[in-house]
Amino acid sequence: MRRWWLVKQEPEDYSWSTFCADQRAAWTGVRNFQARNNLRAMTQGDSVFYYHSGAEKQVVGLARVAKTAYPDPTAKEGDWSAVDLVPVKSLRQPVPLAAMKADAVLKEMALLRQSRLSVSPVTETQARRLLELAETKG
Repeated sequence: MRRWWLVKQEPEDYSWSTFCADQRAAWTGVRNFQARNNLRAMTQGDSVFYYHSGAEKQVVGLARVAKTAYPDPTAKEGDWSAVDLVPVKSLRQPVPLAAMKADAVLKEMALLRQSRLSVSPVTETQARRLLELAETKG
C-alpha cells in the first residue's frame, strides 16, 4: 500500500524547479525528532507532496521516495536520518495554504496542526483531495 507524505522547503533554499533539474536529492538536515521518525517510516515508492514554505506557502509538486532512511551525512552529532527523493511531476495547479485551511478534508492535515514540522504524513483521503485541487493525477 502506497503511503503519502509532505516535505516542506523554502524555495529560496531549494526550489521545486531546482529539485527537478537535479532529478534526485538527498533529503538531509532534518533536526526534529518527529520529522526524523517520519523520514524513517518512508518506504521506497511512497509519494511525497513538495511544499514551498516561506512567502509562497503552497504545494507545488509530487515526488517519490527513491531510497529509504539512512544516516544523514550532514549530521555532525546525534542520530539523524535522510532519504532520497526524486521528482515525479509538477502540480497542474499549486495548492495554497489558504485553500487547505478552508477545505473540510485538508484542515486536519499535520501541516496545519504542526506547522513547524518539515516532514509529515498525509492520509489517503487528504492526498486524493490535494490532487483534486491541484487538477493532477497521482
